[in-house]
Amino acid sequence: MTSPGTPSTADTQPPAVDARPVADTPSRRALQSSTTVYRGRIWDVVSDTFSLAPGTEPLTRDYIAHPGAVAVVVLNDHDQVLLLRQYRHPVQMDLWEIPAGLLDVEGEDFVAGAARELAEEADLQAADWHVLVDFFTSPGSSSEAIRIYLARSLSWIPEADRHVRTDEEAEIQFRWVDLDDAAAAAMEGRIHNPSAVVGILAAQSAARNGFTTLRQAHAPWPAHPSQRGQ
Repeated sequence: MTSPGTPSTADTQPPAVDARPVADTPSRRALQSSTTVYRGRIWDVVSDTFSLAPGTEPLTRDYIAHPGAVAVVVLNDHDQVLLLRQYRHPVQMDLWEIPAGLLDVEGEDFVAGAARELAEEADLQAADWHVLVDFFTSPGSSSEAIRIYLARSLSWIPEADRHVRTDEEAEIQFRWVDLDDAAAAAMEGRIHNPSAVVGILAAQSAARNGFTTLRQAHAPWPAHPSQRGQ
């Protein structure tokens, strides 16, 4: 006799195999209204009212409308990744990060934006670019989409042409860290910046096959806010 709460044989059978690749997909829902409730210097807060299905009770959700961002895992010829230490006020911590920044220049190409951030934050330029990974930072509360690139074949920007860093960026410190050591720091909870954690672990995974499966730098990015619905 099966005891209460014990799964039956039918319950423990493996699910039917679905051969389709796992992939997020667009899902348009009926929008009743959309209002900007706060306009900020960099991003706004939007309140949307929508229905999950026809005839269902409308729901209202507030979220940050974000322009998106790019980040860069910078890898040198010694398989070391460049980490930047920077103060982040919302969490009141000095965080080890990778170069990153907003896509807030109208019409700017994504790779050009990543190259700009690399130059401004690390005084570096790269000849070899690939896409590492795309992700949403907090899809329950923000539309922010981030693309992380792998940048290699590095060279320094001449000192006369370097960006003058101000405010929090003026305190940036640099360290080259072996990729495996950086991945260990992520797994052990010693670094917390999401782009750094995701990018470093993606780079370590990609390194196992010599980075041969990475997407080209200009691969489509349909999840970016400017590309949705196109």
